[in-house]
Amino acid sequence: MSETQQGNTRGVTLEQTTTEVEMNIILWIVFGAIAGWIASMIMGKDAQMGALANIIVGIVGAVIGGFLMNAFGASGVTGFNLTSLIVAILGAVVLLFLAGMVRRV
Repeated sequence: MSETQQGNTRGVTLEQTTTEVEMNIILWIVFGAIAGWIASMIMGKDAQMGALANIIVGIVGAVIGGFLMNAFGASGVTGFNLTSLIVAILGAVVLLFLAGMVRRV
């Protein structure tokens, strides 16, 4: 049996699936960079953070925002769209706020 007959119901090859995974990683990095950058501007920490910190804050913020939205019964990050970007920004703002509180103590 070929790979497309063994369980890949969409009929794509392994090479296409690998490309999709690589594109998803790139989109997460871009998404995290945008969300982290906007959150750092909201919190007034833009001058203190570099590009890598913005990416990390944005990705972790998306996870936190998704968790918080699910806790309130709403959908969290559902893809590369405006709603998910807003959720990621809110999560990143929460992360930066908590990080600021920890640094003060």
